[in-house]
Amino acid sequence: MNADVKPATNWLKANRGFLVFLLCFGLLRTAIADWNPVPSASMRPSILEGDVVLVNRLAYDAKLPLSEISLARLGEPQRGDIVTFAAPTTGVLLIKRLVALPGDTVELRDGRLLINGEAAHYSAAEPALETLGPGRALVATRSTETVAGSSRRVQHLPGLEAAGQFGPLRVPAEHYFMLGDNRDNSADSRVIGAVPRRLLVGRAHHILLSVNITDRWQPRWERVAAALR
Repeated sequence: MNADVKPATNWLKANRGFLVFLLCFGLLRTAIADWNPVPSASMRPSILEGDVVLVNRLAYDAKLPLSEISLARLGEPQRGDIVTFAAPTTGVLLIKRLVALPGDTVELRDGRLLINGEAAHYSAAEPALETLGPGRALVATRSTETVAGSSRRVQHLPGLEAAGQFGPLRVPAEHYFMLGDNRDNSADSRVIGAVPRRLLVGRAHHILLSVNITDRWQPRWERVAAALR
């Protein structure tokens, strides 16, 4: 046996258990479940910067690992799901709220969401301090939005009314319309367009852990294992 091959063979034998673990771990993250850190404020108040969310990659499709190829359809995306997906324009992994299904007509008028002509109902607005950066903050408003059989908490920022105008748009077949819960601070389907099903990665369902990235990475214990709604 070649002198260079024998040490490599011995190393593989000695570390085969670890290599099997790495293979299984890679299969888990690319095909079954994943965890993704959230760096932006686009899903406030549901998800905060510094949250790490658990994602079920088998919620909609079983895919060939490291590809967009669907091997089997396992479930149908629903209005209100929090979805991770690859942006159609850049391929960057994003997380947003699914608000409209294929065939739906979606519209925003003065910040109010309409689905198939049905206007969303909003609970009484509550003030919330929104930090924009070091020494920069403003008072946002938060309310519960209910439309087309689903509800979620949403946030609006004062002085950004233009972000509340969109459509109407009919969602194409096999596509989904995504919005950030932080409606005035989110680059979502109003910017990148409806998202084709093949780019959906999975459904986020819990927060694995959370740290305050604006305050010395302090843990936010109250958010650990919290369910996403």
